[in-house]
Amino acid sequence: MISTLSVQQTGSRFATMDTSLPVKQPLTDEQRMHYLIAGISDYAIYMLDPQGYVNSWNAGAQRFKGYVEQEILHQHFSRFYTPEDRATGLPALALALALEHGRYESEGWRVRKDGGRFWAHVVIDPIRDGSGTLIGFAKITRDVTEKKQAEDALRESERRFRLLVQGVTDYAIYMLTPEGMVSNWNPGAERIKGYSHDDIVGHHFSRFYTDEDRLRGLPVRALMTAGEVGRYEAEGWRVRKDGTRFWANVVIDAIRDEEGRLIGFAKITRDLTEKKAAAEALDKAQAALFQAQKMESIGQLTGGIAHDFNNLLSVISSGVEVLSMQRTPGGDAKTLDSMRRAIDRGATLTQQLLAFARQQPLEPETRNVNRIISGFESVLRRAANSSIEFVMKLDARAPNAVIDAARLESAVLNLVVNARDAMPGGGRIVVETANVALAHGEHPSLAAGYYVRLGVSDTGTGMTPETIARAFEPFFTTKEVGKGTGLGLSQVYGFIKQSGGEVTIESTVGEGTSIVIWLPSATSHAHDLAEVETETVLIVEDEPDLLDVASSLFLSMGYDVMTAASGSDALNLLASNDVDILFTDVVMPNGMNGIELAAYTRDNYPNVKVMLASGYPQPVLKLDRSRLGDFTFVSKPYRLSDLARSLRSAH
Repeated sequence: MISTLSVQQTGSRFATMDTSLPVKQPLTDEQRMHYLIAGISDYAIYMLDPQGYVNSWNAGAQRFKGYVEQEILHQHFSRFYTPEDRATGLPALALALALEHGRYESEGWRVRKDGGRFWAHVVIDPIRDGSGTLIGFAKITRDVTEKKQAEDALRESERRFRLLVQGVTDYAIYMLTPEGMVSNWNPGAERIKGYSHDDIVGHHFSRFYTDEDRLRGLPVRALMTAGEVGRYEAEGWRVRKDGTRFWANVVIDAIRDEEGRLIGFAKITRDLTEKKAAAEALDKAQAALFQAQKMESIGQLTGGIAHDFNNLLSVISSGVEVLSMQRTPGGDAKTLDSMRRAIDRGATLTQQLLAFARQQPLEPETRNVNRIISGFESVLRRAANSSIEFVMKLDARAPNAVIDAARLESAVLNLVVNARDAMPGGGRIVVETANVALAHGEHPSLAAGYYVRLGVSDTGTGMTPETIARAFEPFFTTKEVGKGTGLGLSQVYGFIKQSGGEVTIESTVGEGTSIVIWLPSATSHAHDLAEVETETVLIVEDEPDLLDVASSLFLSMGYDVMTAASGSDALNLLASNDVDILFTDVVMPNGMNGIELAAYTRDNYPNVKVMLASGYPQPVLKLDRSRLGDFTFVSKPYRLSDLARSLRSAH
């Protein structure tokens, strides 16, 4: 019974299971597809009927577009399009294209239920039944707004960078492949290098380098350095399309991808030609200023030494004159003559020093330089030996110049002798003149205007740059000991500078030297040395030895002499004594100087004759020169004859 019941119960249980818990049947393919599509939330997947009305809706469509299924079923899909796209008929066109081509794909703005827009990627496929009859469309939409925003941001960044690069004209900015081929080109590169985009893209960047740099492998080394250390920077000459050169600052940066692979190089080039030229001009100007300051300092020192030396020579010269007048018939005349010759040589040396210091007395007048040169051509030819070809090239258009003719002759002769000495084995000397018009800045030391260019050139040994830099310094010489004083070129330099001109040297070792004198042209100029007038009896001199010698000279001529060591002493003597002549030194260390004393004497004692004396020539006395021409002037060292001649003209 129990077993029967059990069977019955068991049977009853199975019977119950058959009615209340049916066994699940396997899903059909259609069911699986339905569940799959319904569960997708990253894509809007839905069906349209042939007229474009929605007849299915999935979770992704609801998430993207905001409509629940009940709101959108049987509504036309065009409501998802923007008003602008609906106005152009884009929804209908999309279905038509899908039918025509079997598929339609595009991206564009779509509209959510709340009016918000999103960027959608859309695919529409026509659906047909087994007989080929259109039964609707399958539409898949994906929200790619974030992707579009990222792409738009990237495109905008690239656009701005492109505009920046294309807008730059002061820099050549372009890309190179890893092999060095030009892959793009900006307007700055075209302006600086002369190549258009089509001219250069696809060509190797080494064509911008000079032949010398290419032979040295510089382009390859530049890329290797940039590839190894990430950056290369240098300056050097580069070549434009037309073959001209420019000085460039170059920066090459290696460009690598996310994985560190080299994908090319960024190259930036700037034309620094003007900057380099300006820097070089500044260096030259600074060097010229330093040289001018050095020569000026040496000139001041030299002039001071010459002045002091003149005072010493005056003592000796005057002493010799006094001894000559006092010597007995059996005196040593030979010794006195030797002393006079030594004095003459010393005076010549001081004149050379004063010439360099631009302190020598000149007698400038308007002269034709060609006539001066032609007038002593025979002397110049004799100065060059028979193994030297001597050539004169005188420009008939060469203008006049205001110059001391005798000293110009001496200067040219000096240059010819130097040229001869530079060619011991023979060669060629050319003396030439030219009429030259200089523009502003064309010559670093001369103003714009017309000049006489007088040059002496040779084919001799030439000079090194170091020698050229010192050639005009006094006592500097490259000749052997005993064969040159080193005062020749310095004397020429000082004379020409004092005359308002300039001297330049162009020389190459082993090829020769050309020394050029530049003299300002003058069509007319009247220059007469002022006749100086003055007289003196009271001797004013701060050097005791020179004061004694001057007293002896005046005493030997029969004058009564009073002496004073300063201007204040002289004023006291003038106030308490009858003085006929005032003979005073110009430069005195303390108190009143000679010009002030002479002016005071002229104003207060008009009958006293005034004479001035100095070892400095009149043009360089840094005192009140406005009244210097009113008085008779005697240069030291002076002799008895000099004093006698000046006394006759003094008043």
